[in-house]
Amino acid sequence: MTENAELSPTDWVREQTQRILEQGTTDGVEVLDRPIVLFTTTGVKSGKKRYVPLMRVEEDGRYAMVASKGGDPKHPSWYFNVKANPTVTVQDGDATTTLTAREIEGAEREHWWKLAVEAYPPYAEYQTKTDRLIPVFILE
Repeated sequence: MTENAELSPTDWVREQTQRILEQGTTDGVEVLDRPIVLFTTTGVKSGKKRYVPLMRVEEDGRYAMVASKGGDPKHPSWYFNVKANPTVTVQDGDATTTLTAREIEGAEREHWWKLAVEAYPPYAEYQTKTDRLIPVFILE
């Protein structure tokens, strides 16, 4: 998908990403029987490309990136990369496209949060584990 992009230091995330890269598609790579999408972001400090596999939350060709980090009190590192460098590559299946991310709030966030929880119900639990409002980006 993106040459010279870095894999995650987290074992299960790295293994997921490697499966996608080896297969050439996100098809069949799932978490709790739910599909994922592979995003490629640009590091805010390093400028390096980084792979971020996340749950597939899509509507009308637009995708959401949910910065849940499992309900951790801190944002995932990719959150800061997307804030600084909103051009993100998205691989869904074997189709790849480049979109622009923007963080959403209010009624728009509520709509996408509902879609995210439908796509991956554990997001609702993650929100109860943290005091931070889990950020949601829309890529369009």
